[in-house]
Amino acid sequence: MTVSHRLASYGTSIFTEMTRLANEKGAINLSQGFPDFNGPAFVRSAAIDAINAGHNQYARMSGVPPLNQALAQRWRRLTGQIIDPDTQVSVTNGCTEGIAATCLGLLNEGDEVIIFEPYYDSYKPCIEMCGAKAIVLTLAAPEFALDHAALQRAVTSRTRAILVNTPHNPTGKVFSRDELTFIAELCNRNDLVAITDEVYEHLVFEGEHVRLATLPGMKDRTITLSSVGKTFSLTGWKIGWAIASPDLSRCVRSGRQFLSYSVATPLQHGAAEAVSAGQEYLDGFLRDYRRRRDLLCDALEEIGFVVYRPAGTYFVLADHTPFGFPDDRAFCMHLVDRIGVAAIPPTPFYDNVEHGRRLVRFAFCKRLETLHAAIERLRGLRR
Repeated sequence: MTVSHRLASYGTSIFTEMTRLANEKGAINLSQGFPDFNGPAFVRSAAIDAINAGHNQYARMSGVPPLNQALAQRWRRLTGQIIDPDTQVSVTNGCTEGIAATCLGLLNEGDEVIIFEPYYDSYKPCIEMCGAKAIVLTLAAPEFALDHAALQRAVTSRTRAILVNTPHNPTGKVFSRDELTFIAELCNRNDLVAITDEVYEHLVFEGEHVRLATLPGMKDRTITLSSVGKTFSLTGWKIGWAIASPDLSRCVRSGRQFLSYSVATPLQHGAAEAVSAGQEYLDGFLRDYRRRRDLLCDALEEIGFVVYRPAGTYFVLADHTPFGFPDDRAFCMHLVDRIGVAAIPPTPFYDNVEHGRRLVRFAFCKRLETLHAAIERLRGLRR
């Protein structure tokens, strides 16, 4: 028995592989992007209270009303736009399922979707499972700037959507207002849908997070995806959402209903408390992550890496070539085998793999003690 031809080439996720190696070898795991600390107590308590209150059966497919309402109120606070929680908010099993549901409900055979590499590894498989094609444009180091001319050339009569991840994993790039305005103008001029993955929306250290849906003409042609996992350190809850016009929401829901249908009911009630959190929580969250970013980036530079300090997210890309390894995979295997630190070789996020061979991705969503221990091990590279 063989894997379908659409998925056979993807093999095992690099996240699965590197976390397995970290566990086998006792390495400190700076590869997969999950925190090694707990999410806030007030959110966890709300989920426990929901379990004890009997919220343990199937939820409605679009989400439990308290969460949909909290997300609509949050969207109004963030954007000034008033949306209907029942027709414009769809709860998903994490942002990853939101991407899959969006593709299944939106794309037809032969459609094209423009994505930017390095890309989150689910984007291409989700697009290709629908019989559509991913058109890949490179964000090249060191600036990872958007090539306006290349993007304009990539739009054809078959283009259905442009998928934008900002803040961007793994580069840490925060798309500028000018870049997003150019994307919005292309979408408006060519009748395209924008799909935005904004799970790191509250992790912006430099610049500003601009929501594409707020730009002229984009409110009714943008599907905005996010989740509770990154902002509230609850990645295992897998509570995500899609915010879109009623028409585009129907596309998302048409795909969702044949995937998992509904999302864990008590965790949705907990997520409603999370997304209602005030600015004090978000300010502290960003402050703590800035400290982690600066700690790791400063140490990597001192050890000898060329560091591309991220403007957002909780990942940092660094150039490993000063240490003499031929490519990213060889370097990451040495790290996990001999140094005792697991990181991600980023070539699986590229079609044009030459752009990723000299890079390595580290996650800093870890306790300060974990980062200090990893840094001490990484200093072994100089020895």
